[in-house]
Amino acid sequence: MTCLTRYRQARAESHARATPERGACVSQVWGRAFILGLLAWSSPVFAQPENLLPVPSGQPVHLSDVLLDNNPGELWVRFRFIAPKIGYTAGRIGYDVASADMEHLCQTLAVAYVAKHELEPARVVISLSDRPIEFGRSSPDATQFFEAYRLEQSQCIWEGL
Repeated sequence: MTCLTRYRQARAESHARATPERGACVSQVWGRAFILGLLAWSSPVFAQPENLLPVPSGQPVHLSDVLLDNNPGELWVRFRFIAPKIGYTAGRIGYDVASADMEHLCQTLAVAYVAKHELEPARVVISLSDRPIEFGRSSPDATQFFEAYRLEQSQCIWEGL
């Protein structure tokens, strides 16, 4: 997957010992690890990823990428989301429900992003994928839904693809 932000390798300015002078007390380490694990397992704050976005269907959705694309000959801003529950089989969230989620994401996230960054895109594309996929690559086993919108007066107008 291509990321918009490049990460630099972390370098320490100074060195510190990993263990105290007398060594670590194993029973205290295991006790603390047990308590932290118990808290993480039982607490909904720790159990859910921080970057889940609320959508009308209630499915878990998080932002994967925002891409600025000039290849169509004009600026398209692509918002790529991971929505692991989408699909065409029984029990999955189909396109009819996911299309309302995409419109909601356009209106609540894309409009604000475009305004904040002072962009003037010809189109905003919202895509949902059931798994991470590198942009421009095909993945026959993946489910992906796409919608295109034009922005007029801070409103998402469906364009259809």
